[in-house]
Amino acid sequence: MNQKHLEFLFDLLHTPSPSGYEMEIQRKWMQYVRPFADKIETDHAGNAIAIVNPDAPFHILLAGHCDEIGFIINRIDEDGFVYIDKLGGINAKAAIGMKVQLIGEHSSLDGVIGVNAQHHGGIKDDFDVEDLFIDCGATSKAEVLQHVQIGDLVVYRRESEVLMDRYISGRGLDNRTGAFIVAEVVRRLKEKKLNIGLYAVSTVNEETNMGGAYFAAAGLKPDCAIACDVTFATDYPSVNKRKHGDIKLGSGPVLAKGAPINRKLNQLLENTAKQLNMPLQYELTPRYTGTDADKMRLTGNGVPISLVSLPLRYMHSPVETASIRDIEAEITLLVEFLSSLTGEESLKPVESHL
Repeated sequence: MNQKHLEFLFDLLHTPSPSGYEMEIQRKWMQYVRPFADKIETDHAGNAIAIVNPDAPFHILLAGHCDEIGFIINRIDEDGFVYIDKLGGINAKAAIGMKVQLIGEHSSLDGVIGVNAQHHGGIKDDFDVEDLFIDCGATSKAEVLQHVQIGDLVVYRRESEVLMDRYISGRGLDNRTGAFIVAEVVRRLKEKKLNIGLYAVSTVNEETNMGGAYFAAAGLKPDCAIACDVTFATDYPSVNKRKHGDIKLGSGPVLAKGAPINRKLNQLLENTAKQLNMPLQYELTPRYTGTDADKMRLTGNGVPISLVSLPLRYMHSPVETASIRDIEAEITLLVEFLSSLTGEESLKPVESHL
């Protein structure tokens, strides 16, 4: 991954895209992929869709969601302090003392999440989001309302950084890294001959309702779909590996295994990894995956799905951390997998003639 493409990833990471407010990041994503796609579309959900080889009889949908977790404003008191609720799986304790950006329709505000001084009793044991408040420096409710209102969204104000030329750390790697990977796959496929059609989609709303993925698959009607998301790395202190598995940064992409996953699709991905001499890691998804794959699977007549994930430390915190090598490996895996397909593969687990 060269500097130009790394800068695009950082641009995505620095673009506020809380669930339900993905418009700006989608515009940037479409601008990046436009030279490499045959067609660019959007839909009523807010998905951005790059289509390659649209006239092929067999189509695969590759989805990475672009929304991030955040907060939603639910109250502004008379002194100008702002109170919030969760937008996705926010960890309230990780928010304490963080800088934030409040996003209004026409303007925004910077603020900080206040914390009760230890001298005044500190943080209570059962602390949660309803105990958080934002100090914007305002002295009245009216002053705040000049910029934001109830229902507007809030994200951490956090710049991403590279650690030891090896890892990327910042907010919202879940899952702007997935949207980036999908975009990079489109770019690199420009040099390949495809026998299949590709719907590459930057989906919306995964962190709150997964509606973007549902409407993308329902509208496009792919023959199969792959979700590109993140999963829990377990290679840092305090994680119970016996309970959560052994997944490491720098050790390759993660394939899901479980009832929702199409075995034949997974086998094709594994065969590609073997040809590339690329290590894979595995996670278990016995009932559901907790990703866009679940919604795509249940559209139309049923869509065969697979899930390829990026190992991620410190999920849903302001310091999510992933490996640059793993990002590059996942892009390579998907490019080679897609370019190897003939379009005549059967993904039925059981054939009727057997």
